[in-house]
Amino acid sequence: MTEMTIVHLLRHGEVHNPRGVLYGRLPGYHLSETGRRMAELVAKAVEGRDIVALRSSPMERAQETAAPAALALGLEAATDERLIEAGNVFEGLRMAGSDNVFRDPRSYRHFRNPFRPSWGEPYTEVVARMKAVVDDARAAARGHEALLVSHQLPIWIIRLAAEGRRLWHDPRRRQCALASLTSLTFEGDRLISVGYSEPAGALLREGTPPQGEAALFDKADEALPEVLRAGSEDEETPGSRSVPGV
Repeated sequence: MTEMTIVHLLRHGEVHNPRGVLYGRLPGYHLSETGRRMAELVAKAVEGRDIVALRSSPMERAQETAAPAALALGLEAATDERLIEAGNVFEGLRMAGSDNVFRDPRSYRHFRNPFRPSWGEPYTEVVARMKAVVDDARAAARGHEALLVSHQLPIWIIRLAAEGRRLWHDPRRRQCALASLTSLTFEGDRLISVGYSEPAGALLREGTPPQGEAALFDKADEALPEVLRAGSEDEETPGSRSVPGV
């Protein structure tokens, strides 16, 4: 019988970001108190699973999310640079308030090509590095399970690629909530299904401002609506389904 391997992609918990900055790869951004509670709930959810490998993005928020799971599983959370957040030219800038990035028309040039995208790391490069780390984790945990702690955009992009969907998308429509799990199930070397769950769903608050790149697009819509319309009308509704492979 062909062995089954599951690679879980865990998004970090809520970040303390009172100034509404697009933090991206900037250091110094840690989990909020709610984010720490989210990480604890995830640890309880995965404690009984057959997870034998645990890796994390080097960003503080990801490592802090991985820590309770590492303790519950009795594993060390190895750092892997390939799990890092996608690069973004707007890192460090505010997405809200009177000094937000859209007060400066010079910012608009970065939206010239939403399909690449022109404001950050190309989607194809994100797919390449995420596929490589998923493949390595699958090899390390063959016949068991692995847990990889990363960020919303990298997780969503590798899911789109795995499901054979186009990479361009509206960031506000990603099915990848804070502290959520996107689970890739392999039969041997073949990906057979993609699952999604929210172990910390009870802590997801309605009306919470978007975090990360989704916050950027939440404001871009006010100034650049034509950018968001491109290709968004036919976007598929996310959901679990079986797929033939990566």
